[in-house]
Amino acid sequence: MELTTAAPRRRSAVRDADGMAVASFILGLVGLLALNIFLGPIAIALASAALYRGTARRGRAFLGLGLGIADLLVLVAFMSADSTLSWSFGG
Repeated sequence: MELTTAAPRRRSAVRDADGMAVASFILGLVGLLALNIFLGPIAIALASAALYRGTARRGRAFLGLGLGIADLLVLVAFMSADSTLSWSFGG
């Protein structure tokens, strides 16, 4: 009986890109509710990287890109409404 060690499994670039596409979608979605100044640009960067690397989940990457842009637009809208860098729910 011969014992051999398994070679370490390497993650493929497409699998990494798929993970980036899903992460950009989730971060963009959460960014609409909170921390949009941070999560919006991260979602845009992840979606762009996923599309550049040739993800199989192009729809999710485009949704993440759109949501990241929407995060920044929401931030700008709230900033122009009350002239601050953050927004609040109180009156």
